[in-house]
Amino acid sequence: MNTTNQHTRIINAKQSFVTRRVATADMQTLVCGDVKPQLGDLVLVKVTELGHHKRSERVDGRRATIYEGDEIILAYGDRYAPDQFESRIPEDLSPCHMVAAGGIASQALCWHKRISGPTCIEPIGLIANKDGKVLNLAQYRVEPTPSNIAHIPSTIVVGTSMNAGKTTTAANLIHGLNSAGYKVGGMKITGTGAGGDLWLMQDSGAHQVVDFTDAGFPTSFNIGFDNILDVYHRLGQYLVSQGCTALVVEIADGLYQQETRFILENSEFKRQFNHVLFAAREAMGAQSGATWLQEQGYNVQGISGQICASPLALREAANILQLPVFDLVALRNPHIARTLLSPSPRKQLA
Repeated sequence: MNTTNQHTRIINAKQSFVTRRVATADMQTLVCGDVKPQLGDLVLVKVTELGHHKRSERVDGRRATIYEGDEIILAYGDRYAPDQFESRIPEDLSPCHMVAAGGIASQALCWHKRISGPTCIEPIGLIANKDGKVLNLAQYRVEPTPSNIAHIPSTIVVGTSMNAGKTTTAANLIHGLNSAGYKVGGMKITGTGAGGDLWLMQDSGAHQVVDFTDAGFPTSFNIGFDNILDVYHRLGQYLVSQGCTALVVEIADGLYQQETRFILENSEFKRQFNHVLFAAREAMGAQSGATWLQEQGYNVQGISGQICASPLALREAANILQLPVFDLVALRNPHIARTLLSPSPRKQLA
């Protein structure tokens, strides 16, 4: 392992979104050689071959065009995305891949057939401070003052799968609650780091928005169940400390994804968040997901998501489920949005 001062080189690289909390003044040296990257470690890489990702999301949200030979600041993490990549953190600084535009360095294991392949990168070195200590996202996570979130009305948004319409559902609900007079906190506790979802919630009127990257993780896949609970506690307390009077919580992917299933089956989480909006693409998925959530003890307030784009599918789901279906116009209605909040956490929930 060797360390060299490369501050000018590092700050001239394109800094990715997931590393936005890391101060550039701390990026002083590069650690190279025989080192094993860890979850959340920052790495300076060179793009060697363009694949699926031809743009890198910057800290300000702009998607910067990348070229072969460009140097980019990424963070190591695993990725779970059925529509894109499954990947793992490599064992060393050997060539690997950029598996998410938000800035994830990882070894791609497989990908969706519609994707030609991942963008290839060559790690130059782990980014460290002046003393050679590797910088990690966890060192820059929010540190909220302890707050009681039990009294804050809330709704969680989950769905059948990636791209079921969860974020759009959450954002339009935030808009409705903002119109109803709430200071809404938008919180995404699982997924892959990217700015688009947070910007959409912010544009929809959220008082404050945070995700797992603010808790020190570039992605939530394989971070461990204890860390998932820490993310939810940390972000919830932070939003309350920022003056939020209502919470809209999005959980990524589908109900059977390991982190999603864990948090939804967790008894403490159930006591805290019991009102659910379920996003689905079609009636069968809506029925299966809503039934599973009800069996877990959740109060499923209604169905939303991609299914609302099809009047036939929407009507079919409503007839089968005997649940209301909320399109985006309904979610933006302040009177409807207010009814979708839990008034208080339930005392007992299995």
